[in-house]
Amino acid sequence: MRPILFEFPKRSSLGQHIKERLKAEEGCFTLRPFPDGESYLRIESNAKGRDVLINATLFRPNGWVLDLIFLADTLRSLGAKHIKLIAPYLAYMRQDKVFQKGEALTSKIFAQLLSNHFDSLLTVDPHLHRTESLSEIYKIPTTVVQAAPLISAWIHANVKDPILIGPDEESRQWVQGIAGELPLLVLKKERNSKGHVNITWPTFKDGNEKTPVFVDDIISSGETMLQAINQGKTLGLNKPVCVVIHPIFAGDSYEKLQQAGVLKIVSCNSIPHPSNVIDLAPLIVQSLGS
Repeated sequence: MRPILFEFPKRSSLGQHIKERLKAEEGCFTLRPFPDGESYLRIESNAKGRDVLINATLFRPNGWVLDLIFLADTLRSLGAKHIKLIAPYLAYMRQDKVFQKGEALTSKIFAQLLSNHFDSLLTVDPHLHRTESLSEIYKIPTTVVQAAPLISAWIHANVKDPILIGPDEESRQWVQGIAGELPLLVLKKERNSKGHVNITWPTFKDGNEKTPVFVDDIISSGETMLQAINQGKTLGLNKPVCVVIHPIFAGDSYEKLQQAGVLKIVSCNSIPHPSNVIDLAPLIVQSLGS
């Protein structure tokens, strides 16, 4: 029996590509607000005995994550066999430590919430820093898809003489996974007591003849990436390409990067954005079948 794929809270190009590759049935539901702001949800598909996939990139989830829980629990009440959450971008991974007394450890709390309502989880390159693996905080089976092969293929096909650059140490794991035999640099970032970022470049040779490709898993405020790009200019580097897995681009960060004189800004479609070029569907579908 074909799986059912629900796109939540709305359709996306990634979800449609996943559905087409899986030949999955499209899940149908009605979701609307009551006058008091509470939600009405009705599932119109037959889920009894079926494997159910819910594609819901968890970018800015606060306004609708409760509806996602309503969807999962209603599917279970209708007899769904297995409910897997496909979260191409997994939210609430940054706060993985209590730095000051009284802070909420939101990564663990959010993981417990999802674990209580889903049977399994698939995500793409979660922002793991102090947490070594999702199994430390999630109680359900988790699958992590690495975007590195698709990004590496795109760089090889579209960038002449690339040199890969990670804007800080946290980016090293992604840059190394993507680079392969390509040359790479990883910059050092330090943040002072006032929150200002200072970036230090290592010594390198022959970089001026290559195309810099700045790679990171997430661009949010864009401050680190922007400073690295501007410093690259002073070092005489060529115009760069920026590649990001999860294009958050808070505020006007995307426009600022465009104005910084980059050749191109490229992202994966884990979060819908005009910069989406690299389609994650092939890797996600491959992982679903493994």
